[in-house]
Amino acid sequence: MSFTITNTLGNYRSRGEPELPCPTGAITHTGAMPRCKKANFLALTCVAAFLVYASQRYLSPRPCGCGRCVASAEDETWFRRRFDPSVSPLLSRRSSALSWDTYRWWKALQYASGKAKYEDIVEKLFQLIPDKEHYTEVWPSRCRTCSVVGNSGNLKGSGYGPLIDASDFVMRINRGRTEGFEDDVGTRTTHRIVYPETAMDVDNSTQLIVFAFKILDLEWLLSVFTTHTVSMTYQPVKTTLKVNRDKVMVLNPNFLKYVHENWLDKKGSYPSTGFLTLMMSLHICDRVKLFGFGANKNGDWDHYFEKVKPNIRTGVHAGRVEYEMINSLSMKKKIEMFRGW
Repeated sequence: MSFTITNTLGNYRSRGEPELPCPTGAITHTGAMPRCKKANFLALTCVAAFLVYASQRYLSPRPCGCGRCVASAEDETWFRRRFDPSVSPLLSRRSSALSWDTYRWWKALQYASGKAKYEDIVEKLFQLIPDKEHYTEVWPSRCRTCSVVGNSGNLKGSGYGPLIDASDFVMRINRGRTEGFEDDVGTRTTHRIVYPETAMDVDNSTQLIVFAFKILDLEWLLSVFTTHTVSMTYQPVKTTLKVNRDKVMVLNPNFLKYVHENWLDKKGSYPSTGFLTLMMSLHICDRVKLFGFGANKNGDWDHYFEKVKPNIRTGVHAGRVEYEMINSLSMKKKIEMFRGW
């Protein structure tokens, strides 16, 4: 016998029988379940199964196969209040729309104004680089591990190289080198994070992620692949790059504002490249290891690959707030932080 469930969930029909209502509040005193009750039970089971699926797919933090994950069902209010998985870190046509509030905030950051309209430059850009929703796929057994490698002098003598290279993704920031420092920083680079003023050539296996802090940055990227005419922002920039355009991605301005508001409570003018890279990794990775952030064992803020004048001032960035947030994430076991000492 087969049943057809109607939109009332209270009617049933078997082959050759008229459709009869299931009386509201009817109670059976026999051991068998009436056919109307069976229909109701089947319908409610289907609805319950769908709600469980929907809550896991759309409402709960993303699934993860790691022993410890960035986002999990046990997250405390502090993390849930800040972490918004719906914000796309990387730009695509679909995610490129900016509210007036976001556009106005982003424009106010800019030292150099671009002549093109944001929408026009985005459209031209995605005729040259992939228009994808990067790293949005999820599945319960996924365990994507990421090493985020900063440039702090605390990496010197650390011996972290093999540990860094063991991750699925190895993200390096600006001009952080590997040659000559392999034991401490590793050899692999899957993602190079730059902005125009720090851009560098990368090999064919490396993804280049450009952090655009102004419309001129987008114009520069377009120019790199076409006219080679943008040579100056607030300082000279490269007019050509050795990079596979199919491996180029751009930070979403919406994500920049989200990090500034949700994670830094609007402190500083905008987040630093290093902090943005860490936040991006929280959104695309299941387990994050952080290297080369903070001072060295002597308390100096320097680089492992070059001599810089000791300076703890961070300009437009809220350096202390960023570092306190990093420490909080480490203490709450959302990231693993390796200090080198």
